[in-house]
Amino acid sequence: MASLQEIFSPDGALARAIDGYRIRPQQLEMAERIAAAIHSNSVFIAEAGTGTGKTFAYLVPALKSNGKVIVSTGTKTLQDQLFNKDLPMVRDALKAPVKIALLKGRANYVCPYHLERSMAEGRFLTKEDAADARRIAVFAKTTQTGDKAECIEVNENSPVWNSATSTRDNCLGQDCPDYKECFVMQARKEAMAADLVVVNHHLFFADVMLRDEGMAELLPACNTVIFDEAHQLPEVATLFFGDSVSTAQVLDLARDTRSEGLASARDCLDLQTASRALEKAARDLRLAVGVDAGRFSHPQLLEKPEFLPAVAALEEEVAKFAAILETQAQRAEGLEKCWQRALEMQQRLAQWQNPVDAGYVRWAEAFTQSLQLNSTPLDVANIFRKQMGGHPRAWIFTSATLAVQGKFHHYCAELGLGDPESGCWQSPFDYGEQAILYAPLGMPDPNDWSYTEKVVEAAFPAVRAAGGGAFFLCTSLRAMRRTHELLKAKIEDEGLDIPLLVQGEGSKNDLLQRFRHMGNAVLVGSQSFWEGVDVRGEALSLVVIDKIPFAPPDDPVLSARIDQMKKEGRNAFIEYQLPRAVINVKQGAGRLIRDENDKGVLMICDPRLISKPYGRRVWQSLPPMKRTRELQVVLDFFANR
Repeated sequence: MASLQEIFSPDGALARAIDGYRIRPQQLEMAERIAAAIHSNSVFIAEAGTGTGKTFAYLVPALKSNGKVIVSTGTKTLQDQLFNKDLPMVRDALKAPVKIALLKGRANYVCPYHLERSMAEGRFLTKEDAADARRIAVFAKTTQTGDKAECIEVNENSPVWNSATSTRDNCLGQDCPDYKECFVMQARKEAMAADLVVVNHHLFFADVMLRDEGMAELLPACNTVIFDEAHQLPEVATLFFGDSVSTAQVLDLARDTRSEGLASARDCLDLQTASRALEKAARDLRLAVGVDAGRFSHPQLLEKPEFLPAVAALEEEVAKFAAILETQAQRAEGLEKCWQRALEMQQRLAQWQNPVDAGYVRWAEAFTQSLQLNSTPLDVANIFRKQMGGHPRAWIFTSATLAVQGKFHHYCAELGLGDPESGCWQSPFDYGEQAILYAPLGMPDPNDWSYTEKVVEAAFPAVRAAGGGAFFLCTSLRAMRRTHELLKAKIEDEGLDIPLLVQGEGSKNDLLQRFRHMGNAVLVGSQSFWEGVDVRGEALSLVVIDKIPFAPPDDPVLSARIDQMKKEGRNAFIEYQLPRAVINVKQGAGRLIRDENDKGVLMICDPRLISKPYGRRVWQSLPPMKRTRELQVVLDFFANR
């Protein structure tokens, strides 16, 4: 196969095969460093600004490596794009005889067993749900993969998918009568046989690293692991290296047991009665923390008089339920599986109440219908480092946003990576010409009660001058709703023809499609629009960030981490909170300039960007845009573009 220099040259394989391919020196440099890391089985960290072509920079050496490679992406959407578009394009250009596979978590694949059960029981609440179930049944008979992303007739958020897919809890594994037709097993077999497997971070940590049965062989067989959107890893690792048990799982267990009982143990009336008592105990626990959704630290939970008795009552009901199930378990595989789930649930509830490891923080999250009890590690570095041990292999971490002022210290510390080789490649875009960073004058303190009003007031002249085409990225759902309300009133008052969209009106993909199609809309979003969003051209020429996105200090996990760092004599703000906020600002800012023809204004309203000493660390980590505090400069920029 040709050398990297030849492949990335003006008349190389990529330029010949791909329309509009541009030569970028950064891309070749990055590819060479990654190839060297793969060759030496070492750790390598790469930050590559928007437009450097980082996807090709890691795919080419991966396809040339002659070993087994796992590529992990941040979301299922990026995973599909990589597998269906970028990867085949590069593989075909290189004429590489490499077998590729796509692997997602089991909730993404139709389960013939559970679908059939649900259809037979008619457990759908509305006509639309029943129609969705029939559509999924037709899809299940014609699909090759069973991947619900391919079933475009049914919305990915339809509640019916819960009844048409399996979970790790309720999968019968090899005892399943439909095992031979199992799409999950088929996808896993293909992944084992492939040279390059595309997964997502959630799957990597839940199944690959923590070795779900049926996945235990994938990582040991692998020579290289590449994480794209690697800035998300500390968060995802924290989620999966912890433990949790939720009232939703309890309700699922009760429902599944009733279903299995009706099929295989109709004469055991105790089972039906006990399942109702179990459901009541689960709902009582949810109500014990109050009706509002939110996160609660362990001390906050203890202040709620009904909480501890409700946890104890649930544990007792689970124990009774497990005892009844034990008497029926031999009658069917499904009942035996329910018994095992009940025992595991009992153990988790006991562990949450009486923890053995002081390095974990206990907390709970209340959703509208359920309560999840969590036990989260304060530090994932040691666990991650241990998981990386064993068989020598290359570990590549890449993203557009990993460094703070060009340094990776905070990232390496969070994941326990030591002091590995690293590289930082700036975007090839001319930010000085293409973009302005605007920090408006006269903004009040971000805690001021009228702050959101002032943000909209300051930003509206820029929205008017741009003729729409704006994102408002808010740091809280409350600010997002208020911003939407204020913008709606202003647009109506001035009679402007600017469509207004807000997160929650549809799925993220649906909103983005509408935003691109309209061409001059304003979209108000919160967390999920800060990253992984690509809108090119004049449809987006203004990005407004209301505040520097510091995580709320009353978050139970953050609060415990801050306490821990203080005890160790460390500065939690500088070492942990600020670097995370900087990465988030870089992500938000990255929505603006997506190619060399884009032009636009990034408006950060937070006065701390200028007034606080740490503000410098924020703006110095951003691309080198022209900076201004004058509204007139922004108005002129839009008038002359």
